[in-house]
Amino acid sequence: MIFIDFPALSTLAATSAGVTQKCSCCAVLLDAWQRLPTSLELDRFEEIGTLREDPYEEPTFAEYHPQGTRYDSIDAPIAPRYYPANLSQVARCLDCGRHYLRYNEAGGYFTELRIRALRPALLADAPLSA
Repeated sequence: MIFIDFPALSTLAATSAGVTQKCSCCAVLLDAWQRLPTSLELDRFEEIGTLREDPYEEPTFAEYHPQGTRYDSIDAPIAPRYYPANLSQVARCLDCGRHYLRYNEAGGYFTELRIRALRPALLADAPLSA
Protein backbone atom coordinates (compact mmCIF):
# COMPACT_ATOMS: atom_id res chain seq x y z
CA MET A 1 0.00 0.00 0.00
CA ILE A 2 1.22 3.51 -0.80
CA PHE A 3 2.54 5.59 2.11
CA ILE A 4 0.85 8.99 2.40
CA ASP A 5 3.15 11.68 3.80
CA PHE A 6 1.95 14.80 5.63
CA PRO A 7 1.81 17.14 2.59
CA ALA A 8 -0.22 14.56 0.63
CA LEU A 9 -2.49 13.98 3.64
CA SER A 10 -3.05 17.73 3.91
CA THR A 11 -4.03 17.87 0.25
CA LEU A 12 -6.48 14.98 0.67
CA ALA A 13 -7.99 16.63 3.75
CA ALA A 14 -8.45 19.94 1.89
CA THR A 15 -10.04 18.13 -1.05
CA SER A 16 -12.39 16.31 1.30
CA ALA A 17 -13.36 19.54 3.07
CA GLY A 18 -14.31 21.03 -0.29
CA VAL A 19 -16.93 18.36 -1.02
CA THR A 20 -20.40 19.79 -0.40
CA GLN A 21 -22.75 17.20 -1.88
CA LYS A 22 -24.92 15.08 0.38
CA CYS A 23 -23.83 11.47 0.65
CA SER A 24 -24.60 8.43 2.76
CA CYS A 25 -20.99 8.44 4.02
CA CYS A 26 -21.61 11.60 6.03
CA ALA A 27 -25.15 10.83 7.20
CA VAL A 28 -23.56 9.81 10.52
CA LEU A 29 -21.25 12.35 12.16
CA LEU A 30 -17.70 10.92 11.99
CA ASP A 31 -15.78 13.83 13.51
CA ALA A 32 -14.31 11.63 16.27
CA TRP A 33 -12.98 8.08 16.19
CA GLN A 34 -15.80 5.56 16.44
CA ARG A 35 -16.69 2.04 15.40
CA LEU A 36 -17.77 1.73 11.80
CA PRO A 37 -21.50 2.53 11.69
CA THR A 38 -23.66 -0.26 10.26
CA SER A 39 -25.16 2.27 7.84
CA LEU A 40 -21.85 2.57 5.95
CA GLU A 41 -21.19 0.11 3.19
CA LEU A 42 -17.52 -0.87 3.02
CA ASP A 43 -17.71 -1.56 -0.70
CA ARG A 44 -18.48 2.16 -1.26
CA PHE A 45 -14.94 3.05 -0.09
CA GLU A 46 -11.54 2.49 -1.64
CA GLU A 47 -8.30 2.47 0.31
CA ILE A 48 -5.86 4.85 -1.29
CA GLY A 49 -2.91 4.62 1.05
CA THR A 50 -1.57 4.22 4.56
CA LEU A 51 -0.15 6.49 7.24
CA ARG A 52 2.03 3.65 8.49
CA GLU A 53 5.43 4.52 7.09
CA ASP A 54 7.19 1.24 7.90
CA PRO A 55 4.99 -1.87 8.30
CA TYR A 56 7.88 -3.72 9.98
CA GLU A 57 8.49 -1.15 12.69
CA GLU A 58 6.52 -1.37 15.94
CA PRO A 59 4.24 1.70 16.04
CA THR A 60 3.87 3.83 19.14
CA PHE A 61 0.67 3.71 21.12
CA ALA A 62 1.31 7.19 22.52
CA GLU A 63 -1.44 9.65 21.70
CA TYR A 64 -1.04 13.35 20.86
CA HIS A 65 -3.29 15.67 22.88
CA PRO A 66 -1.46 18.95 23.65
CA GLN A 67 -4.76 20.77 24.38
CA GLY A 68 -6.06 18.08 26.76
CA THR A 69 -8.36 16.38 24.26
CA ARG A 70 -8.99 12.64 24.32
CA TYR A 71 -9.12 9.83 21.75
CA ASP A 72 -12.87 10.28 21.27
CA SER A 73 -12.90 14.10 21.22
CA ILE A 74 -14.25 15.68 18.04
CA ASP A 75 -11.45 18.26 18.20
CA ALA A 76 -8.63 15.79 18.92
CA PRO A 77 -5.68 16.39 16.60
CA ILE A 78 -4.92 14.04 13.73
CA ALA A 79 -1.18 13.49 14.18
CA PRO A 80 0.04 10.83 11.72
CA ARG A 81 3.01 9.76 13.85
CA TYR A 82 0.80 9.08 16.88
CA TYR A 83 -1.82 6.47 17.74
CA PRO A 84 -4.27 5.73 16.21
CA ALA A 85 -3.51 7.71 13.05
CA ASN A 86 -0.17 5.90 12.76
CA LEU A 87 -2.07 2.64 12.18
CA SER A 88 -4.58 4.12 9.75
CA GLN A 89 -5.36 3.78 6.11
CA VAL A 90 -6.90 6.61 4.12
CA ALA A 91 -10.12 5.63 2.39
CA ARG A 92 -12.12 7.62 -0.14
CA CYS A 93 -15.88 7.44 -0.61
CA LEU A 94 -16.54 6.31 -4.17
CA ASP A 95 -19.78 8.30 -4.30
CA CYS A 96 -18.65 11.77 -3.20
CA GLY A 97 -14.85 11.73 -2.80
CA ARG A 98 -14.67 12.51 0.93
CA HIS A 99 -11.69 11.01 2.75
CA TYR A 100 -11.64 9.11 6.02
CA LEU A 101 -9.09 7.46 8.27
CA ARG A 102 -9.72 3.83 9.17
CA TYR A 103 -7.89 1.36 11.34
CA ASN A 104 -8.59 -1.99 12.94
CA GLU A 105 -8.72 -1.79 16.73
CA ALA A 106 -7.53 -5.11 18.11
CA GLY A 107 -8.41 -5.82 21.73
CA GLY A 108 -7.93 -8.96 23.78
CA TYR A 109 -10.73 -10.97 22.18
CA PHE A 110 -12.06 -8.76 19.42
CA THR A 111 -11.25 -6.61 16.44
CA GLU A 112 -13.29 -3.61 15.40
CA LEU A 113 -12.97 -1.30 12.43
CA ARG A 114 -12.82 2.35 13.51
CA ILE A 115 -13.31 5.40 11.30
CA ARG A 116 -12.88 9.17 11.46
CA ALA A 117 -13.40 11.98 8.96
CA LEU A 118 -10.19 13.52 7.63
CA ARG A 119 -10.52 17.19 8.64
CA PRO A 120 -7.77 19.65 7.61
CA ALA A 121 -8.13 21.93 10.63
CA LEU A 122 -7.14 19.05 12.94
CA LEU A 123 -4.00 17.90 11.13
CA ALA A 124 -0.82 18.18 13.21
CA ASP A 125 2.63 17.42 11.80
CA ALA A 126 3.92 16.67 15.30
CA PRO A 127 7.28 14.92 15.68
CA LEU A 128 7.47 11.95 18.02
CA SER A 129 8.70 13.03 21.43
CA ALA A 130 11.59 11.10 22.90
